[in-house]
Amino acid sequence: MRRVGGTLFLVLFLGGICFAQVPSGNVFVGYSYLNADTNTTSRASLNGFEASVEKKIFPFVGLVGDFSGHYGTELSNQFMNPGGGGFLSTQAKLHSVLLGPRVSVSVHGVRPFAHVLVGGAWLSQSNGGSSVNDASFATAVGGGVDCKLMKFAGLRVQGDLLHTQLFGNTQNNVRISTGLVFHF
Repeated sequence: MRRVGGTLFLVLFLGGICFAQVPSGNVFVGYSYLNADTNTTSRASLNGFEASVEKKIFPFVGLVGDFSGHYGTELSNQFMNPGGGGFLSTQAKLHSVLLGPRVSVSVHGVRPFAHVLVGGAWLSQSNGGSSVNDASFATAVGGGVDCKLMKFAGLRVQGDLLHTQLFGNTQNNVRISTGLVFHF
C-alpha cells in the first residue's frame, strides 16, 4: 500500500511540474495564401490573413479557434462577358471560421503540431453590379511548426487542406500561412 501511495504522489508531483512547463495557450496572427477552387475555369490564388487562438486543455492537447479571410481576382464562369470573348474577371472573398483540437509537443524551442478543425466558410464573388454568395460547412486538416524566437513569441509556418462545398460543388483548397505566435 505504501508503494502505491508513493507512486501516486510521485506521478502527481511530476505531472504538476510538467503542467508548469507548458504555456496555457497562444495567439497567432499572420499572412495566408489560399490556392482556391472557387468553381471557376481555373484555380484562384487568394491572399489574406489567418488568426487563431489556442487554449491548452492538456499538456499535449489544445482547443483552437481559427479565423481567416482571403481575397483576390479570378476568372469566373458565373459571369460571362456580354461582348463575347469568354469570362469576366471577378473579385473573390473567402472567409472561414473553424474550431477543433490541436495536438503538439515542444522540443528545444520547436513545437510541431497537427489539428483537425470544423466550422463554416463563406464565398462572395462580384463583378460590377452582379454578385453571388454561398456558405458551406468547412473542415481543415493540417499542421505546422512553431519556432521559438524569444520567451513569449515565435514564428509559425502552417499548412492545411481546407475542404468546402460551395455552390453545390466540392472544393479542396490548400492554405499556407506564416506569421508570429505569442504564448501566454
